Amino acid sequence: MNSPILQLLVLAGIAVFLILRLKSVLGTRDGYEAPPEQRPAGDPGTRRNFEVIEGGPDHDIIDHVPEGSPQADALSGMKAIEPSFSVAQFLQGARGAYEMILMGFERGDLAKIKPFLADDVYEAFASVVEDREKQGLTIEADFIGVRETSLVDANLDADTKAGEITVKFVGELTYVVRDNAGEAIEGKDGKIKRQKDIWTFERVFGSDDPNWQLVATGE
Repeated sequence: MNSPILQLLVLAGIAVFLILRLKSVLGTRDGYEAPPEQRPAGDPGTRRNFEVIEGGPDHDIIDHVPEGSPQADALSGMKAIEPSFSVAQFLQGARGAYEMILMGFERGDLAKIKPFLADDVYEAFASVVEDREKQGLTIEADFIGVRETSLVDANLDADTKAGEITVKFVGELTYVVRDNAGEAIEGKDGKIKRQKDIWTFERVFGSDDPNWQLVATGE
């Protein structure tokens, strides 16, 4: 066979091979396809179903209280005054406050927790600490952790904008009461005590003071 013809056949074979390879990698296109940014706005091929539903439920509220309840309305009112207010962040802060206040009380160190206590709560705590000192009792306590934190109630005064949130805590701590001779009269070394408390915190929304105060305690 003539050499030039042989070369043409070889080149033609290579061209066919390359075309088939390109089609297998790139696929085929039929007709004109507009670039993605040029597709009509109503083309379902390019629409994304990302829509913000205005007025939907606020899960920061309904994850903690029933939707439509008085407590939910109160929390919504707090957010209306201060849009940055978060129920979840409040509860997280309340856990830390619970440990700080509880251990300050148990150890008789009320000075550092006084700013976070309403006057009547502080006086009640101080009275108990004073009675323990008169009896020669000492408390040895170590905080283990909080097993449960749940929102029990919420109220908002429309006139004063004072908001109250009541929280149930279930905490664990080691707790030993010793007399003036050092003998344990309550509790046991290393034994974990579970304690339930229901505390109410209050602050005025819209004020410059971001701190909550403990205004009531119970079980």
